[in-house]
Amino acid sequence: MVTPVQEAAVLRNLRAAPAWRLLAADLAAPIAALLKAHLLGKERKLPASVLVERLGRDLERLRAEGWELPQPASAYLADWLSFGWLERSYAGGGEEEYELTTAAIQAIRFLQGLAAQRAVATESRLNVVIQQLVQLAEQTETDPEARVERLLRERERIDAEIAAIRAGHIETLPDERALERLREVFGLADELISDFRRVRDELRGLNRELRERIVDSEGSRGEVLEAVFAGVDLIADSDAGRSFRTFWRLLTDPREGAELESALDALMARPFVAGLERSERRWLLGLTRLLLERGGEVHEVMQHFARGLKQFVQSQAYREQRRMTRLVKAAQRRALQHKDRIRPYQSIGTDLQLTGATCRSLAQFRLYDPSLDHVDAGIPAAEAAEISLEGIGELVAHSEIDFRTLEAHVDSLLEEREQVSIAEVLEVYPAEQGLGSIVGYLALGGRCGVRSEASDHISWRGLDGAERAARIPRIYFVRDDGSDGEA
Repeated sequence: MVTPVQEAAVLRNLRAAPAWRLLAADLAAPIAALLKAHLLGKERKLPASVLVERLGRDLERLRAEGWELPQPASAYLADWLSFGWLERSYAGGGEEEYELTTAAIQAIRFLQGLAAQRAVATESRLNVVIQQLVQLAEQTETDPEARVERLLRERERIDAEIAAIRAGHIETLPDERALERLREVFGLADELISDFRRVRDELRGLNRELRERIVDSEGSRGEVLEAVFAGVDLIADSDAGRSFRTFWRLLTDPREGAELESALDALMARPFVAGLERSERRWLLGLTRLLLERGGEVHEVMQHFARGLKQFVQSQAYREQRRMTRLVKAAQRRALQHKDRIRPYQSIGTDLQLTGATCRSLAQFRLYDPSLDHVDAGIPAAEAAEISLEGIGELVAHSEIDFRTLEAHVDSLLEEREQVSIAEVLEVYPAEQGLGSIVGYLALGGRCGVRSEASDHISWRGLDGAERAARIPRIYFVRDDGSDGEA
């Protein structure tokens, strides 16, 4: 039996763990909300630049609501990383990526459980407990007669249920109980997805432990070395590896996968599913894909660690690691021998050259951009300019505008309408000659159109493919039944 003293010691150690530190933080509420919103939803891993940008927007909103959050997003990101709430990795895409640690996920899940309005003992949770106990009792029964008797009773129950259904007596769950059970499934599946991360952390710790045992083992070959040289996959054969391998085999089984997909399709066709929120229905539809994605990540990590451990041993790299470890330990022993005679601040008459290097995050490095030394000769986008009718004549004189096509466009629209403006013509017939078409329409409007006091904002794509815009006088072409279609 664990005594209060022992329990207090365990809890004292947990008090310093990242999960408890997050719960006890002064700004636990906004921190947990930000971490959950950006890294515990649809996206579980984000590049540093994207995460900083999104955090910056939300920090501004929180400050507007009165929260004291003076630091920039990048500073909070560095703090959360040092506190053990975030994990940083480099996937080779050009920048670092961040994701939640297992401790942070546990803390956020705990807070979600406190905020959830759930009954103390729901019918579905009780049913799960009863089914698991009954199944466990059946599967551990060693008496053949007892197992046969149970199967006969089960057959009688199934036969009675089949007869009742054929007689037209079909009992279904009420919508309220069906939704309750479905939401319990949501909770179990969400916890299952979180377990993937925990298994991955266990595999990472196991990989590090095995490498340390190889380096620290005395003699030519240690136990781990013997196993690796014998072809044993220590990562896959560990407790976490065997547990995940069994689960992965079940998840990737074609028959089980088909049954799961069939059940999900059938559920989505049930009327009670309309009581779910849209996000819950979308999550239910993507459950199979999500399980395979999260499971696939763990499977890839397990295979990577197993290959890396074998390569570490087969390449003899562990020998150099052992040599370095022995040198460091020898230096430490000699330092301990002289610790009482020489103080750390005492001069020993010998200058030692600094051989260490300052470790910095990869995100702090910036590539040199030669374009920064050149003057930007680009043309900035200008505001919409006024085009006056007085300047049209000179533009027309120096251009080759297809006036015949422009007149045909105007006539075609005037056959259907009493009047049409230049802007309306351009909506139907875009400017094929770019600015030339705009100038042509203005020239036609100055010659046979009706000008109003208002103006129109038009846009067109130039011959170079760039989008341009201008504000022009509103000019109407009016249908005249006594003419050829123009006014």
